[in-house]
Amino acid sequence: MNFELLALAQTDLTQEKTDALLVILTSAFQPGQDAVSALIAKVSQSGDLPAKAGQLLDIYRPAGFACARLVLLQTDAASASDVRKVLSAAVASIKASKPTQVTLLFAQDPSPTMLRVALTALADASYVFTTTKPKAEARTIDTARLVVADVPGLQAAFDQAVAAVAGIELAKEWGNRPANHATPSKLAQAARALSKLPRIKCKVHGPKEVAKLGMGAFEAVAQGSDEPLRLIELSYNGAGKSAQPVVLVGKGITFDSGGISIKPAAEMDEMKFDMCGAASVLGVFRALADLQPKINVVGLIPACENLPGGHSVKPGDVVTSMSGQTIEILNTDAEGRLVLCDTLTFAERFKPRVVLDIATLTGACVIALGAVRSGFFTADQALSAALVSAGESSQDLCWPMPLDDDYAEGLKTNFADVANVAGRPGGAITAAKFLQRFTGAYTWAHLDIAGTAWKSGTAKGATGRPVGLLLEYLMCCAAVNTTT
Repeated sequence: MNFELLALAQTDLTQEKTDALLVILTSAFQPGQDAVSALIAKVSQSGDLPAKAGQLLDIYRPAGFACARLVLLQTDAASASDVRKVLSAAVASIKASKPTQVTLLFAQDPSPTMLRVALTALADASYVFTTTKPKAEARTIDTARLVVADVPGLQAAFDQAVAAVAGIELAKEWGNRPANHATPSKLAQAARALSKLPRIKCKVHGPKEVAKLGMGAFEAVAQGSDEPLRLIELSYNGAGKSAQPVVLVGKGITFDSGGISIKPAAEMDEMKFDMCGAASVLGVFRALADLQPKINVVGLIPACENLPGGHSVKPGDVVTSMSGQTIEILNTDAEGRLVLCDTLTFAERFKPRVVLDIATLTGACVIALGAVRSGFFTADQALSAALVSAGESSQDLCWPMPLDDDYAEGLKTNFADVANVAGRPGGAITAAKFLQRFTGAYTWAHLDIAGTAWKSGTAKGATGRPVGLLLEYLMCCAAVNTTT
């Protein structure tokens, strides 16, 4: 999908030849003397478009306009949620006419945040997955033009939003692929494809290299599957060699049956989404290639399947992690933390300024926060504030969760240094406490995206989150690099 940012006076909009002219209004709208304002005033006075958030009026071939359809959208001025909803409804209303180009106008110039929300909402509403459904009707909209009065003032936000959409859609693509079309090896191929882009390099470690590194926890999860594991290492170098990188660690369980602790059959198909943390890392690197910020970033993806078999790790087995800590595996369905803990130890070699791990880790986080905000855990208050701020700016929301030491009591065991699970209470927190044991060498945060990475039901599919959040955080880090 292509995006264009242009300045066009409202008096010229009548001549805009587009399949659909979408106009976002608020209750604060003050009509001018142009034809668009006159039409808005007329329909408002007639009651056809009540000044209530969420209202939509679709006008076919409006007199005096070159556009095929004019769609008026009423929103709350400060509500990102409203903008998403009305744009989704607008795309649905014009879908049958198979538009190829749409033009979007805010009656008042949007804030950078609202601009990003509008572009990502347009892309999301028109997105179609076709990789394994070739007869599906593909997205018809290939161009979206955003009309604003102040192009220079919004150019940076526009560029970041366009890059974010590219990254989000790559994350969706790999998140949505069935597990047989997104094996660890295929995920590695996707990472290698990114190395063709500017400043990105890729290295892939196989089973022999991982064994040599001593990643016993990662190996234990993979040993039940015939698909060989992969440790994927991406790097983006936009700053000097001496600049410490931000390291992103994405959980890449390409299918999670639960292993010997097998999951219920109902909705197990959704466990293809258990690699959405990995997919988000791929998406971020896709966006970085477009934006070229002055920052160094490393992406690490431990990729494997978690399946039951004759070689599978068993409840009660004890394995030795790369850190040297021994782990009693009480539940083989708590495998994400096992592949992550070794990768978090591996991250030390990059001497990172910050490490962020991203994982569909616990159902407990879904219960705590639902599908609105991703949960995150960190002991560093500055990092916590930065993530909250990045979430608000990108409208890819997150929320800080506690890391009190008392939560780690349940991880004690008589047979190893640590157990991989505690009891059900505070399950998202005890998982984070497990990971924290392997992060003492650097500043760290853990993002649990189990509630936000995909949707179930009729809208089933990957969301591409938290690409927007991560990209905003990295761009803020790059801005600090530029000014210091």
